[in-house]
Amino acid sequence: MSDIRIHAGAAAGALAPRAYHLAHEPHPENGTALGFWLYLMSDCLIFAALFATYGVLGRSYAAGPTGAQLFDLPLVAINTAFLLLSSITFGFAMLRKQLGDVKGTLLWLGITGLFGLCFLGLELYEFQHLIHQGAGPQRSAFLSAFFTLVGTHGLHVTFGLVWLVVLMLQINKHGLIPENNRRLMCLSMFWHFLDVVWIGVFTFVYLMGVL
Repeated sequence: MSDIRIHAGAAAGALAPRAYHLAHEPHPENGTALGFWLYLMSDCLIFAALFATYGVLGRSYAAGPTGAQLFDLPLVAINTAFLLLSSITFGFAMLRKQLGDVKGTLLWLGITGLFGLCFLGLELYEFQHLIHQGAGPQRSAFLSAFFTLVGTHGLHVTFGLVWLVVLMLQINKHGLIPENNRRLMCLSMFWHFLDVVWIGVFTFVYLMGVL
């Protein structure tokens, strides 16, 4: 009798629907945001170290030119305006994304990229002008710290622009799918982070250097 029950149970198990499991776990909710926040915190440490280095070396002129003699504050103010405006236009892009407007999102992202290119262009012009004056990074510890801090921020903006172009191509091809929405959110955090860092650079390096 027990053998009959065993065989009957085995037959029932064979007829029962099988449970299938995904080969990969689904994307955890807010997992990307958390990971990207951790990355931004590590980037904060990098910039904190660069700010601290500039704070120590910012008056080591080695009998060379000072910030008050070198910095063109109106030019830097215009450059700051370009970056801050790019942050505003990125906000408009995120608003269009919330409405599901692909064309509007791409338009404002493109305007953001143009402002970013203007910022980089003026920064490269400033670097070239300083080097032409003989105030290159090798001239003094002050200029070494200056070029390292400002140049590192410029590299971040460059990477952000490359990311922006790639993401625009993905949105144009696939639309505002959940994956692209996550990428937009991460790029938005990165871009606003760069704005905050630049405000620190403008205040701590340029304003205090001129004053």
